[in-house]
Amino acid sequence: MSDKSELLQELQRAIMAGEGDAAKAAAQACLDAGVEPEEAVEAGVRQGLHIVGEKFENFELFLPDMILAAETSEGAMEVLEPAIAAKNAGTESSGTVVIGTAKGDIHTIGKNIVAMLFRLDGYVVHDLGEDTSAVAFLEEAQKSGADIIAISALLTATIPGQREVISLLNEVGERDKYVVLVGGAPVTQEWADEIGADGFSTSAAGGVRLAGELLAKRKGAQ
Repeated sequence: MSDKSELLQELQRAIMAGEGDAAKAAAQACLDAGVEPEEAVEAGVRQGLHIVGEKFENFELFLPDMILAAETSEGAMEVLEPAIAAKNAGTESSGTVVIGTAKGDIHTIGKNIVAMLFRLDGYVVHDLGEDTSAVAFLEEAQKSGADIIAISALLTATIPGQREVISLLNEVGERDKYVVLVGGAPVTQEWADEIGADGFSTSAAGGVRLAGELLAKRKGAQ
């Protein structure tokens, strides 16, 4: 049996190289070896995409490389998603999430992974996609009766869009109705505190866990 770290590194390598069949095989090998599917998502798929993203920003890779890596990751997720879903089968709905990428930001890979993990953790997810205005977040949260609003931003130039959502919630007197989470490469705990977000995580799985903890605490206080 291969060492777990070697299996995760092979999954990461396949994602970075855009090798679809190899990525699927590596994902299956991780499961066969007893690697938790959530860990395979984080340490293999997400980390591979993160490295590709960094190389793209440093002009070491180009847009077609980013697209290929994203498509490759989707193939790997086809292998991993059923395993995660099987672990969570039979559970009640955990809550309702409205998620999207902040205004001006067209990056969706990280957001898509977070949305997928929310769904597999039993949440009803309303994915607003990319370049989402503060008004769109508010209207969807109101319409869906959301418990959580999750706002992704992958660029320093677009993180102000996260502040805009929270400011609008304050303006209409509905800030306390929702757990608001922020995430993305340039986002820090200091930024989350500054704009008044409820939570921030450096990982997709960590963000979902934090959402559950904050939501449980809020419901317990009601």
